[in-house]
Amino acid sequence: MDTDILLVGIVLAATIVLLVSNRLRIDLVAILAALSLAWLGTITPVEAISGFASNAVVAMASVMVLAYGIERTGIASRLARAIVQYAGTNERRITATISGTVGLLSAMIQNIGAAALFLPATRRIGKQAGIPVSRLIMPMGFCAILGGTVTMIASGPLIVVNDLLVQAGEKPFSLFAVTPVGIPLLLTGVFLFAFFGDRILPRKETEEAGPTVAEIWGIENAVRTCVLPASSPLAGKTRDETSFKALYGLHLLAMRDGGEMTIAPSRYTRLEAGQELAFLGPEEDFNRFIRDSGCISTGRESALARILDSEGYGFAELIVRPRASIAGKTLREVRFRQRFSIEPIIFLRGESESRADFSDLPLVAGDTIVAFGSWDTFALFSGHPDLLLLTSPEGEGVRDRMGLAAVLIFAGSLALAFTGVPISLALLTGAALMVLAGIVTADEAYRAVDWRTIILIAGLIPIGIAMEKSGMAALIAGFLAETLAGAPPIFILAAFAVLATGLSLVISNVAATVLLVPLVMLTGAGMGIDPRAAALLVAVSAQNSFILPTHQVNALLMGPGGYSPRDYAKPGGVLTVIFIVIATTLIYLLV
Repeated sequence: MDTDILLVGIVLAATIVLLVSNRLRIDLVAILAALSLAWLGTITPVEAISGFASNAVVAMASVMVLAYGIERTGIASRLARAIVQYAGTNERRITATISGTVGLLSAMIQNIGAAALFLPATRRIGKQAGIPVSRLIMPMGFCAILGGTVTMIASGPLIVVNDLLVQAGEKPFSLFAVTPVGIPLLLTGVFLFAFFGDRILPRKETEEAGPTVAEIWGIENAVRTCVLPASSPLAGKTRDETSFKALYGLHLLAMRDGGEMTIAPSRYTRLEAGQELAFLGPEEDFNRFIRDSGCISTGRESALARILDSEGYGFAELIVRPRASIAGKTLREVRFRQRFSIEPIIFLRGESESRADFSDLPLVAGDTIVAFGSWDTFALFSGHPDLLLLTSPEGEGVRDRMGLAAVLIFAGSLALAFTGVPISLALLTGAALMVLAGIVTADEAYRAVDWRTIILIAGLIPIGIAMEKSGMAALIAGFLAETLAGAPPIFILAAFAVLATGLSLVISNVAATVLLVPLVMLTGAGMGIDPRAAALLVAVSAQNSFILPTHQVNALLMGPGGYSPRDYAKPGGVLTVIFIVIATTLIYLLV
């Protein structure tokens, strides 16, 4: 055996063992693999670091920024709310809904794009439905990959295979030629995880977050909304004249007049007919206020309630600094709401706590105020001369007015990829536009990238280069072809599927397709097998990458799901076997 092939085989085996055993950080394992191949002389130093400039790595980092931008606009929250409203809190129904939707979307756009778009929504759904997010993310990612088998433009291998067929003088497949194979694969994946996910998915619980400020202080944070009719006795009065807190124990958090929303309206703000008001307080007190005021309750599904219940708003603790300019003055005197755009909820001095109206209490250094507002507003208190933010914001501000721009940028970048522009360039352009449009800041873009995942993929790419360069991949494929001589056609096709599956776990699925298609077409023709059927099976099976997190979708979702490489073995192994059986059988019968 050639020395280079032997060396590559040793490095490959050691890498897989270390990834599965989880003895070292996976990104460190990948870097060590690339370095080992370079020092052994099987690849050049330039090839060892080429992964950092690869299309896959650039595309993955870019799509992370794009997905973050989508999340910051609140679109993910609205999508999550719609799915939860439809599916309730039933885990099976939620799993099927998310997985099926992502799978169908992946039939039209790149699977990594579909997975990235739904990742924020899946997180929200898990939180709202009380389901560990780790039990939702893996099925979603797997079905995104399966959705790439539904049309001939949904994934790189299926796009490439038509080019290879034309080069070989064969007729290319039509757009929906693979659909009779892809739809059963997708439906099988959805069914598998919806009904048997509890048996095969990793039983991982995400880290329990510490108690929120609302939980620490026992604040009932349900937002209740109503519309002020012209007939209400409150119409035309200022907030100060209504005495919401004194009479009903309610905090007026916000009001909405048309498209304009005001957080923590000041005491001089005048109430007008048609305004929607948002309150914080006990339900019985709110109902009493509704009866007395003649306001019309709009329910928790009102637009204003959805905004205030989103992750862009919440409670935080502030403390009056020593030598603060507001010391000695009351909240009323400093026009607290007007000045800071936050609603004071609780006042604490020493062991004394007040939840009544404390607007006329003079402030002293050390006083603590628990307030409601947007996270963007609370972030402004960093370094504030008068008030110190005691607790870190529990979320990030939502830039809901930029939702349309974010969607257009995301869709435009994917559309560019369909026109022939390299997907890395298309997605990187979209990420840059997200920053230029102000949807995300440059610092947020850097934080949005999961650098461990990026290094993992960049470090593994040189292994594929070494396999091709050394002749190891061709040796394996040639040996299999020789071994299968004389076997029944369906067994030969199954072997092709297994080979494509195996190679796609260690090299890119496109590279596996390019390497194997010419070989299986030649081998198939000599064994009475339709070369086009053999080529299509390889392209489909190159996407059967579930056992290891080497597929870009699995790599993207590994961090958010809290998975280790070994977590993919059981569910990925089951799906891999089912995939091979279905794909081989259907292509044998239909093509």
